[in-house]
Amino acid sequence: MGDAMTEAAVAQRVFSDLGLPPGRVLLESEARNTHENATLSRILAAPRPGETWLLITSASHMPRAMGVFRGAGWNEIIAWPVNYSTGVSHLSGYDMPFPARLGQAEWALREYIGLLAYWLMGRSPALFPAP
Repeated sequence: MGDAMTEAAVAQRVFSDLGLPPGRVLLESEARNTHENATLSRILAAPRPGETWLLITSASHMPRAMGVFRGAGWNEIIAWPVNYSTGVSHLSGYDMPFPARLGQAEWALREYIGLLAYWLMGRSPALFPAP
C-alpha cells in the first residue's frame, strides 16, 4: 500500500476541488481506527463548551462512531450519516447463492463486532449508542 492515499488526503482533494479553502477544514490523518480518530480529532479540533459539531460517516458505521466519539469526550455532536446502502428491492438478493449473501452481510457483522468490542473495552458508553 506504499503509495495509497489516506482518507484525509482524498478528502482534502475533494474539498479543494469543490472550492473550499484549505484553512477551513481540519483533517486528522494519523488514526488507524475509530477510537484513535475520535481521540486525535478532539485534540486537533479542541472543541469549546457549547460548540456543536457534526460527525459525518457512513450510515452503517454511525452507531459505533457516535459511541466512540462520545466516549472520547465529544459531548455536543450531531450524527450526519451518509453513504446509505440500499438496493433496488428488498427481495432482490433472495435468489443469490448463500455465499454471496453472506459476503453482503460482512459489513454488518464487522460493525456489530466493533460495537461489542468498543463497549467491552470501555471506549463506548453504550452497546448500541443512540444518535
